[in-house]
Amino acid sequence: MPSETEKSTPALSDELEDYRAGERDQEDGDCMSMPSHVAGSGTLDRLVETARDYARTAVSDNARKAYAKDWAHFARWCRMNGAQPLPPPSPEMIGLYLADLAGGSSRSPSQLACRPLSVSTIDRRLSGLAWNYAQRGFSLDRKNRHIATVLAGIKRKHARPPVQKEAILAEDLLAMVATLPYDLRGLRDRAILLLGYAGGLRRSEIVRLDVHKDDTPDSGGWIEIFDKGALLTLNAKTGWREVEIGRGSMTKTCPVHALEEWLQFAKIDFGPVFVRTSRDGKRALTNRLSDKHVARLIKATVLGSGIRSDLPDEDRLALFSGHSLRAGLASSAEVDERYVQKQLGHASAEMTAAISVDGTGSA
Repeated sequence: MPSETEKSTPALSDELEDYRAGERDQEDGDCMSMPSHVAGSGTLDRLVETARDYARTAVSDNARKAYAKDWAHFARWCRMNGAQPLPPPSPEMIGLYLADLAGGSSRSPSQLACRPLSVSTIDRRLSGLAWNYAQRGFSLDRKNRHIATVLAGIKRKHARPPVQKEAILAEDLLAMVATLPYDLRGLRDRAILLLGYAGGLRRSEIVRLDVHKDDTPDSGGWIEIFDKGALLTLNAKTGWREVEIGRGSMTKTCPVHALEEWLQFAKIDFGPVFVRTSRDGKRALTNRLSDKHVARLIKATVLGSGIRSDLPDEDRLALFSGHSLRAGLASSAEVDERYVQKQLGHASAEMTAAISVDGTGSA
């Protein structure tokens, strides 16, 4: 029996099939094979499997899903406009696609209307197309004038300056933590805030932590707890790094103590560190938290704690994000800047200085 999504509309079924085809093609693109002129052997066959494993880990699962959706949207757009996605259409056609995304006239079958996309989303869509074509043995020249000039014009006309996020300072963090209850969900969220701040962690790094090394396929690192603190080994976007977090002088604000309490009462000794809880908040489930939870948690506790109460709630929410924890560490750490740079995983001292000054940056 078809699912609710599949039986909704023929157009939606087409897009769903495009998405599935994109995923299949991506899997095929990852498959390494023996060159036709080389005779197979046990050793070489094993190396082929090893190479396939490495190829599959070159891109994260979330990126794969995003690229598959990008391909599904583009494939349907091509059909609606009398073109085919394969072989690659002309650069002029791709320029028209970008213009359509910026203008918002293209409709998605799952939406009543399609708003113009942001510049960053359009840029990511183009990157998704380039990646999809590369997996299929084609190349997409983003520097071609029919693509580059259209994209440059879109950026010039529609780009907005980045919203400056406010750093969460130590006193802000204490006020935010104080709003959390001492039930299971509160223990988890307290550990997230304190650990994220003390380690200067990205929200994705927080939720991808496992208890041990290689507990899960989507792990982004693991934790080790000692008498004097904790050591986090992270596989971040800038590569592997270790983050040391010492124990605080007060147990109620100590990030390591908060982490220990959460793991103990949630009975977690394997797999993801931060997971969802049951609706009644009494049981820890097995599902790993989304990084969006960290952003929602920060906004909710900012409102509850009264931080920047001189502003309307809407403006307060716009000021703080998941990045505010990292910005807070850089802004309020009374230690050598080189240590902060190492803790944040920044490639340069200039990046650390920039984030400590204005709270911006994608690091």
